[in-house]
Amino acid sequence: MAPLNSSNRIGSPRETSLHTALKDWYMVPGDTFEVELDGYFIDIVRGDLLIEIQTRNFAAIKRKLVDLVEHHNVRLVYPIPKEKWIVYAAQDGQELIERRKSPKRGHIEQLFSELVSFPKLVLDPNFSLEVLLVKEEELRCRTGLKGWPSKGWSLIDRRLLEVMERVLFRSKSDYLTLLPHNLRSPFTSLDLSDAINQPRYLSQKMVYCLRSIGVINAIGKIGNSILYAASKSNSSEDIDRSLD
Repeated sequence: MAPLNSSNRIGSPRETSLHTALKDWYMVPGDTFEVELDGYFIDIVRGDLLIEIQTRNFAAIKRKLVDLVEHHNVRLVYPIPKEKWIVYAAQDGQELIERRKSPKRGHIEQLFSELVSFPKLVLDPNFSLEVLLVKEEELRCRTGLKGWPSKGWSLIDRRLLEVMERVLFRSKSDYLTLLPHNLRSPFTSLDLSDAINQPRYLSQKMVYCLRSIGVINAIGKIGNSILYAASKSNSSEDIDRSLD
């Protein structure tokens, strides 16, 4: 098993191997790392583009992004584990006990669980967001403590195995393409939940974000449920799903 924090470019003690590996994967010749700018350290600077990689918790980076987009082009990169392997190790993190594939599969709609922190930021022309669907490995070590929810295990690190797909959002209409083709119009959050095969709490966050940026509108109610429809002002821009 590879030692933890094996890269020499980890930006902070709390930075995971996943974050570091994504910086390495994302880089192109000419990029610079950990550049101090306007009082912040930037993960990657590529010409006039500032790139921030956030593996979770958008709320923690909100102020930084809001400040930076005032004067700079900023891209937020967010990985979602489409496939995950879980590694169980002894307390020293070295002795492998078990490695198994998680039955859970990540979906791009999980983006909205985080985007609810600042949905209107996507309206800023200086802001773009890229979702990376990845295969990752999650390292858990035995803690010796029993009980829910850890059951004696603690999450120690996340490691990148492969980038499987990337989706770049440059404008608000790009987000509209995440509405499935089989979704009737008008629709409720429950209709959306069924169409994307995800829990309703996630579809509710999704409609909140899409409504906040103006790509869908509330047009009425059926019973206690709000009806939504795509805004007529949206253009037919496509999103870039290329790995090139």
